[in-house]
Amino acid sequence: MRRPAGRRPRRLARWWRRRSLRTRLTVIAATAIAVSVFVGFQVASELLDWELQDAAEDQLRADSRLLAATAERSGVAQVPLPPYPGSGRLVRVILPDGSTRTPAGQPVLPPVSGPAGRVARGASADLMESTDSDDDGYLIYTLRAGDGAVQVARSTDDGPINRFGFGMLLIGLLCVAGGALVGRAVARTGLAPIDRLTAAAVRVAHTRDLDADIPDEGGGEIRRLIQSINEMLAALRDSRRAQRLLAEDAAHELKTPLTSLRLNVELLIRLDRRGTLDSALPAESRTRLLDDLGAQVAELSTLAAELTDLARGDVSDENTEVLDLADVVVAAAARARSRVPDIEIALDVTPVEVSGRPAALQRAVLNLIDNAGKWSPAGQPVQVRLRAGGASAVLEVDDAGPGIDVVDVPRVFDRFYRAGSARALPGSGLGLSIVQRVVDAHGGRVAVARSARGGALLRVVLPAVAPPTRGRWPTAGEDTVVR
Repeated sequence: MRRPAGRRPRRLARWWRRRSLRTRLTVIAATAIAVSVFVGFQVASELLDWELQDAAEDQLRADSRLLAATAERSGVAQVPLPPYPGSGRLVRVILPDGSTRTPAGQPVLPPVSGPAGRVARGASADLMESTDSDDDGYLIYTLRAGDGAVQVARSTDDGPINRFGFGMLLIGLLCVAGGALVGRAVARTGLAPIDRLTAAAVRVAHTRDLDADIPDEGGGEIRRLIQSINEMLAALRDSRRAQRLLAEDAAHELKTPLTSLRLNVELLIRLDRRGTLDSALPAESRTRLLDDLGAQVAELSTLAAELTDLARGDVSDENTEVLDLADVVVAAAARARSRVPDIEIALDVTPVEVSGRPAALQRAVLNLIDNAGKWSPAGQPVQVRLRAGGASAVLEVDDAGPGIDVVDVPRVFDRFYRAGSARALPGSGLGLSIVQRVVDAHGGRVAVARSARGGALLRVVLPAVAPPTRGRWPTAGEDTVVR
């Protein structure tokens, strides 16, 4: 069974890809030099052959004119032909009847060709031709002389060309070997920074020491590669530091509710084992304790969900789509009302289309409303306003609470940060941090200010996709309170 014709090239390609870059550069350099020497040999051989051919033809013409001048004076039948000296040119006289005369001892020339016979008969003045025989080849020049013709021939000797080719072959082999050595040296020198870069990367991988930057050396592509790797190491350092801080903060925040939950559960278990649960805890105290346990479990669930959202950051399986931010705000307000039945929310929203992830945006709006709901006094609704501001969607959430102190404003979006006045309230300190993450992921910005009612005003600005095309949602005077 024959193998497919394309398997061998694929096998060769796989073999080539498995070679090191240093070996590839060496092979490429040697091959380039070999090809250059071969092309140079071919060109030089052709030029040398042309030069030798032209020189031989010029010499034959000159010798033929001398012999023809003698034949003109004495006649072709009586022209003197000295004995052949053993080397050099060959001569022959063609008589009018087609017979020939040659010097004594001269090697036999090929028979007179038809074109040469026509020269002897006067049909043409001269003829340059080359012939090949079994023993040797000849370059023959025929010139009309008197009533016949004279011929001067020279053996076509390939010796100079062969010697030249042999010399070029030796030179080519030396050049290929030298080119391989030079290519190897150049590859070693050029790849030295990459070798050091590889060693540094291996050291970082083995030691897990992300603080060790790779020294910047070389130039051009090598420097850009080293800078890119150092930037990647810096990003990994920041990511590891963020993970460590997240774990430390999460452990700290989980400690308090878990301790309280554990103490309450241990109290119930101890009293139940003693059989004094009913006598030690009146119905009112037991109800209060169970409510406390439920609140602590809810707080832990909320904290776990917020930690999950925060750890996930911008990575989400949810697809980005063009949506009406007003729909997201209304849905978030409805969720906030279902979670805290006594909260009042006043909506004043205008349809504005943005590009984003619906669930992430709803989570951010819900966190804003929850944060404002903690501070809004009874009878004072959380005001949520959405409008189009040029090429942006502007969302504002404000409350009538005490507002945020100036010293707390720079850290209000930090993870787990809670102002001194908020420590007695439920919450994990992650809500606004999640808001900032979501807004940043959507190319927007979030800021804190003081509302006209004296409370906090949180403003989110997101890029809008298109001008609003639908009707306006109910205003503050048109059933603005969500019940």
